[in-house]
Amino acid sequence: MSSLATLPYLLPFLGGIVYVFAALFLKRTGESGGETWHTIRICNWTAAVAFMPLLFLGGTFPGWDKLWQPALVGLLFVSGQVSTVLALKVGDVSLATPVMGIKIVLVALLTAVVLEEWPSPTLWTAAILSSTAVALLNFSPGGHRLRANLTIAIAGWAAFSYALFDVLVQKFSPAWGTGRFLPAMLAIVAIYSAFLRPWRTGAKPLASARPWLVGGALCLAAQALLIVTPIALYGHATTANVLYSARGMWSVVIVWLVGHWFGNREQRLPRQVLVCRLLGAALMTAAVIVVLTNPVQPARARTASAAK
Repeated sequence: MSSLATLPYLLPFLGGIVYVFAALFLKRTGESGGETWHTIRICNWTAAVAFMPLLFLGGTFPGWDKLWQPALVGLLFVSGQVSTVLALKVGDVSLATPVMGIKIVLVALLTAVVLEEWPSPTLWTAAILSSTAVALLNFSPGGHRLRANLTIAIAGWAAFSYALFDVLVQKFSPAWGTGRFLPAMLAIVAIYSAFLRPWRTGAKPLASARPWLVGGALCLAAQALLIVTPIALYGHATTANVLYSARGMWSVVIVWLVGHWFGNREQRLPRQVLVCRLLGAALMTAAVIVVLTNPVQPARARTASAAK
C-alpha cells in the first residue's frame, strides 16, 4: 500500500490520539476555572482558522441556494463541540471519550439511511466490536452511576451530532470541493460561536486556565482536521470513524501513563473500573486491526476504475 493510499487510514487514527490530549487539556481548563461557553467559543474559532488553508485545495461555489448545506453541517459541529466540552466538564476523560465511540455505529446507520451505501460486513464487525468495547469502558461503581449516566447522555448526543456531521460532509463535499465546503462550514461555525453567551462560574480567574485552553483548542482543531479532511477527500466515513475510535483505547492508556501531567486523578479509580476499561481498549484495538487488515477502496476510486 503506497504512502498516499494509507492517508485515509493514518490520518483518522492519529486524530484519535490527538483528541485524547485535547480532552485532557480541556478537562484541566474546566478544573482551572475556565468558563464553559468561552472555552467552546475559543475552540470553534481556532478550528475555523485551522481549516482556512484548505482553501488551497480548490473547489467551486455551487450557488447561494446551497448555502444551507454548510450552515446545517456547521450547526451539527457546534452541537458536537458544546456536548463534548460539557461531557468532559461533568465526567472522566476515560469515560466520556470511549462513550463517543458509539459514533461508529451511528455513522454506519446514517450512511445507510442518508447515503444509501451499506457498509461492508467487515466494517459492521468492527463497529460491533467497538460498541462492545464502549459498554466495557462505561463500567462504573454504583456510587458514581448518576454522574456516569449524565456523562454518557451528553457524550451520546455529541456522538450523534458528530456522526450526522461526518455523513453530511461526505454527502455535500463533492459538489463544493474539499477546499470550499470545509472552510465555508467552519466560517459559519465561527459566526454561530459569536452568539454563544459567556458562562461565568466565579470559581477562579480565567488567567489560570488560559494555557490549558490554548493547548485544548489547538489539539481539538488538529484532530478535527485529521478526521474530517480524509472523509471529505476520500469518503468512507464509517472506515475513518472505526480507526478514529481508537481514541477510546488511547484515552485509557494515556490517562494512566501521563494523566498526572494534567492534574488528572483518574489513575486512582477502583481496580475493577480500570480492568473493564482495559478490556474495552483491547476490543477497540481488535476493531482497528479488522479495518487495517481489510482495507476498503475509496468509493470514488471504484467509480473511476469502473469507468475505464
